[in-house]
Amino acid sequence: MWPKKPSDALSAGDSSFPPEHHQHSSSSLYSLWLQPLNHKYSPAGNQARADMNPEAQQDVSVSQGIRMMFYMMKPNETSFQTLEEVPDYVKQATPFFISLMLLELVVSWILKGKAPGRLDDALTSMSAGILSRLPSLFSRSIELTTYIYIWENYRLIILPWDSPWTWYLTFLGVDFGYYWFHRMAHEVNIMWAGHQTHHSSEDYNLSTALRQSVFQIYTSWIFYSPLALFIPPSVYAVHLQFNLLYQFWIHTEIINNLGPLELILNTPSHHRVHHGRNRYCIDKNYAGVLIIWDRIFGTFEAENEKVVYGLTHPINTFEPFMVQCHHLVYIWTTFWATPGFFNKFSVLFKGPGWSPGKPRLGLSEEIPEVTGKEVPFSSSVSHLLRIYAVVQFALMLVFYEETFSDKAALSQVTLLLRVCFIILTLTSIGFLLDQRPKAAVLETFRCLVFLMLCRFGHLKPFTPSLSFALEIFFSICIAFWGVRSIKQLASGPGK
Repeated sequence: MWPKKPSDALSAGDSSFPPEHHQHSSSSLYSLWLQPLNHKYSPAGNQARADMNPEAQQDVSVSQGIRMMFYMMKPNETSFQTLEEVPDYVKQATPFFISLMLLELVVSWILKGKAPGRLDDALTSMSAGILSRLPSLFSRSIELTTYIYIWENYRLIILPWDSPWTWYLTFLGVDFGYYWFHRMAHEVNIMWAGHQTHHSSEDYNLSTALRQSVFQIYTSWIFYSPLALFIPPSVYAVHLQFNLLYQFWIHTEIINNLGPLELILNTPSHHRVHHGRNRYCIDKNYAGVLIIWDRIFGTFEAENEKVVYGLTHPINTFEPFMVQCHHLVYIWTTFWATPGFFNKFSVLFKGPGWSPGKPRLGLSEEIPEVTGKEVPFSSSVSHLLRIYAVVQFALMLVFYEETFSDKAALSQVTLLLRVCFIILTLTSIGFLLDQRPKAAVLETFRCLVFLMLCRFGHLKPFTPSLSFALEIFFSICIAFWGVRSIKQLASGPGK
């Protein structure tokens, strides 16, 4: 019988069990999807303490970066005995995320004479990704925390961490778990409430990959938990990241058919179908890396006509909380409006298209037909206001990254105030792009909050000269938006 607890394993002389569990912090925007690995777990008490292993955060070569993005790393270079040794591959891939997005932009201009998407949609996607990461400032990753708990208390066997067989088995196990999580996220209404955020974009480009849900991580861990019965956490942590990285590059229209690879791998063509709202696209192609799961379980569909992207009922907003929560609001109202206990239960746990008297997943004929001439919801704001939104987003992003980098040194009050300011900024930008009636009032308030946070030391620009420049800039913004607010309030509601 294998020992069930780390202390038992260590006392038994089991060198294959990690002496300490460790997670590394990540402040990169492009690690939006993954909880930063920033805690060390002691074997005896599972107590977390912030730490950082510099050796695990080495710069990577161009060759390594490309291979990371395409799941082409070798077992002998990505096998680690402890979580402490596992690099933050997502953070290391940051330059390659940026490079691929720039490459997509250039290629799209060359081939199509236009950008691969719209600025307002891209800002909304990045805003969703940022919101999805903010909870990690206050709590540990539920995916790794639950995995470690099961491993420490209920594991059945311990597979060798340095075996290529363990590496490949984990690759298959994580991808298989992702398929079933992803499928249930479409077929169970309460899970769809989280996952729909990712599908709400009406563009399909690399920025769409960043449009992530705040709520999704609280259900996804369930589908990986069985692996904790026999797969060491360090091996699982590697493949959780690689599975994620692989799915970035398939969010593009630039790449067409990949020939024989289409039979085995999830490709841009297959994933375009998954993001479509055409009837033939609904509930198809759930794969993460291997499309074989869809072929085996009957959910595969090839791309055979122009795909129209987004939700079957577009939400028509760039406001980040509506992007995250609108389906939860719909479930809430539907739940209370539906009579009968079992019907209410079905509202939560059957498909998004279900209603009394219909099959579990609803009726396909009720899905709105597409014509291919649909016009995506776009903001009609001026170019100057778009530039303003980008500048404010970029400034917020600097403080966002700094907050993750300096989390251990910040007081709880400062951390909370910074998070509130980030949320306020994203909301205000959404209001501006949506041209909400109270957008000017909210932006005036936000700029005032910025100056107050700087004055009391909760936000600190890098240099005194920069601090002075930002104070001047935000003072001008307050004057501009304040005047607009007064005019709007004077002209009456809704103006």
